[in-house]
Amino acid sequence: MKLILKLWSLNKHNHWLFKLGVAILLMGLAFRLFFYQSTILEPNLEDPFVDKSQVPNPPLSVDITEPPVAVDIPEPSVAVDIPNPPVAVDVAEPEDEEAPKHEVNPGKCDLFAGDWIPNPSGPIYTNASCPLIEGHQNCMRNGRPDSGYLFWRWKPRYCELPPFDPQRFLELMRNKAWALIGDSISRNHVQSLLCMLSSVEQAVEVYHDKEYKSKRWHFPSYNFTISNIWSPFLVEAAIFEDNDGVSTAEVQLQLDKLDENWTNLYQNLDYAIISTGKWFLKAAIYHEKGTVVGCHICPGKNFTEKGFVFAYEKALHYAMDFIATSKHKGLIFFRTSTPDHFDNGEWHNGGNCPKTTPAKEGEMELKDLNRILRDTELAEFEKASAKAAEKGVSLKLLDFTNLLVSRPDGHPGPYRQFYPFAKDKNATVQNDCLHWCLPGPIDYWNDVIMEMVVNS
Repeated sequence: MKLILKLWSLNKHNHWLFKLGVAILLMGLAFRLFFYQSTILEPNLEDPFVDKSQVPNPPLSVDITEPPVAVDIPEPSVAVDIPNPPVAVDVAEPEDEEAPKHEVNPGKCDLFAGDWIPNPSGPIYTNASCPLIEGHQNCMRNGRPDSGYLFWRWKPRYCELPPFDPQRFLELMRNKAWALIGDSISRNHVQSLLCMLSSVEQAVEVYHDKEYKSKRWHFPSYNFTISNIWSPFLVEAAIFEDNDGVSTAEVQLQLDKLDENWTNLYQNLDYAIISTGKWFLKAAIYHEKGTVVGCHICPGKNFTEKGFVFAYEKALHYAMDFIATSKHKGLIFFRTSTPDHFDNGEWHNGGNCPKTTPAKEGEMELKDLNRILRDTELAEFEKASAKAAEKGVSLKLLDFTNLLVSRPDGHPGPYRQFYPFAKDKNATVQNDCLHWCLPGPIDYWNDVIMEMVVNS
């Protein structure tokens, strides 16, 4: 009997332990299941309340690689690369005690007479931020090793020149049309202007001709267009030349027929910058009224050698007379031709431009050919501007000679080509000492032009 009671008591105890173990196991499973479900549901409960504007987008930093330019061309080191000439010696800054320092004084200020002074902040765009720079002017991409030429700004005497304001410019140009008419320097300039405006909005190319020499861009947010119209002579011309400037025959110039590439669009423009220049130095046959009247550099042709000034005067007179009598209601600028800085030769016979800093005052003189071109331009402009004033046409002069003659450091030189010395550091390469690096000194044309537009 005692044995039976003991077995029953042991059985009862084991049964209680068994129940306790089962209860603990069930509680553990329940807790684990609850924790697992709450971790699954947590992100879905929070997603609807996330501010998407504050959430970074990781794929952008993973899938979109930086453009090659940003990798190949390091940012210039301002402290190392900016030349630091003694201002008192190299940069003349005469001041007029009575002239205000922060506004243009029309009575004293000449926007085209001044000096280049150090500008540690550098350009407002780079070749990485602006995709519109033509390869031959893209000095940073092409491996130019120095960057000091980027850190100067143009300072007129007796007044302040406000820096170009892309936002304000675009607001002023809402529903307007610009055109830059001329040769490759005009193309150089239009790229500079587009790049400076790109910090606000990227232009959209909406037109190009068959040879991609004339183009048009549109800024959709402002309904603003900028055109570059290829017309290197302003008059009709048959040209037989490749992209490297090699001619197979003389240019055939019609001195009494304006180029319709620009005249057909002229009346629809609110603003235009018209220029020409060095193309008139090329070998050419001159025509008037369908008859050859002479030539320039045409040995063996049995034509009278007239010289380039003969043709330049006639072409400019005809073009400017058209403008002055056009009854055009917009603002028209005539820009003088730009100086080159070839040393030790010219374009095709080894000329170069190795300087890396602006010239000191009096160190750089205008070459005879550049002076002849400019004198011809100024004489024809003076005659046309008087007639334009009588006819109510707004015609203004852009004479950037002084601004650029002291910048022999601003040209591509050998870096018109992509890394020209990569394979042979002693290689002989063609230098470009006529066009301007972008960014570079030509950007300051836009500062001057904006000031003239604002005050016009």
